[in-house]
Amino acid sequence: MSAPKQRNPAESTRDLLRVGPVRNLLGSSIFTSSGVMLQATVLGKQIYDITGRELDIGLLGLAEFLPAALLVLVTGSVADRFNRKIVGGIAVAFELLCSAVLAVYAFSEPTAVWPLFMIAFVFGCARAFAAPSIRSIPPMVAPDGALPRTIAMYSATWTTAAIIGPATGGFLYAVDPGVAYLVSAVLIGCGVSFLLSVKFVRPPTPRAVKDKAEKVSLHTALEGLRFIRRTPILLAAISLDLFAVLFGGAVALLPAIAEDQLHVGDIAYGWLRAAPGIGAAVMAVFLASRPVTRRVGRTLLIVVGLFGAATVALGLTTSYVVAFAALILLSGSDMISVYIRGTLVPLVTPDDKRGRVMAVENVFIGASNELGAFESGVAAQAFGTKAAVVGGGVATLGVVALYSVFFPTLRQVNRFEDLEGHGDEVKQ
Repeated sequence: MSAPKQRNPAESTRDLLRVGPVRNLLGSSIFTSSGVMLQATVLGKQIYDITGRELDIGLLGLAEFLPAALLVLVTGSVADRFNRKIVGGIAVAFELLCSAVLAVYAFSEPTAVWPLFMIAFVFGCARAFAAPSIRSIPPMVAPDGALPRTIAMYSATWTTAAIIGPATGGFLYAVDPGVAYLVSAVLIGCGVSFLLSVKFVRPPTPRAVKDKAEKVSLHTALEGLRFIRRTPILLAAISLDLFAVLFGGAVALLPAIAEDQLHVGDIAYGWLRAAPGIGAAVMAVFLASRPVTRRVGRTLLIVVGLFGAATVALGLTTSYVVAFAALILLSGSDMISVYIRGTLVPLVTPDDKRGRVMAVENVFIGASNELGAFESGVAAQAFGTKAAVVGGGVATLGVVALYSVFFPTLRQVNRFEDLEGHGDEVKQ
């Protein structure tokens, strides 16, 4: 009698969840991301309540972005030369410490914001080391053929956290900001324990092991940036996200939008901040069951265009319901973009360069999010919140139009399978 056929985890989300390393990585992501999202929701609101200036929301984004840019040559090399799980665990532990310090400061009923900026900068340093290390792990735990589905599920944990964190943050902020920061610290601590339980099923490649023994130099540290520059598909996909979200960073202005444009309170603001997570979560669940398999490049351009259109709608409306719906559409579109880029980058990038490439990508992502928040804050302070949001959405639509013309390589990508091994073919 023949043995029963073993199910392939790549073919089913349920079977993939039975894979221990994947399950632990997802658990780490949902706890850590929930804590980080909760903290971000409360921190932005607290700073705006203390000063009442949109510019300070922008400065918060700048404080969180600068470490990733300043440390990019270090963080990528560390991720490629040392155990990524340990590096990520230490970095997330420092994030936990920042949450605890924020709680202590919040209980003192602060009237100055500069300590909050300093803590945000330290948190950004920890995040700069955590991102390339942890984001390089999915290819090391995913079963053969299951990376696209693993990436979709990994993205789903982030989107779930983007609902739990902000919604909880709104309620807890109404109680006491210090309590909110303490809960954030507990969630991040749970994330550390799950991360340290992850076991790699696919160790570093022999080439990567050899590279670890090589002398550290500026040349090796810059390899991630050179590889992206030599690979048109990577350059196009990563920079598209940079410019689109850089101009469309409306979410950072939600404290001002909620108070000045929609005229709602703390709890309604918390749900407004959770709306992007709801849209992204719904889309992530859909992608986990029905991943994008055809017309990958065109789909990426279309969804970034939808992101820009939804941003324009958010800037024009004075209705809470319309704003909520616009945020759901905006984030659902962005979720597809994140999924495509998150699958494309590790498929194209060899393992020995993955940490350094992820570090550079992290700067691009940080530029599009935190630096985008800074740009939005400055624009809102100068021209008003509505003009800043609408103008950013229009600029995003313009970026999509330009990329459709000038990056035919990206537009013509059909299937992810066509990209496997593409990075190995890039001339060294």
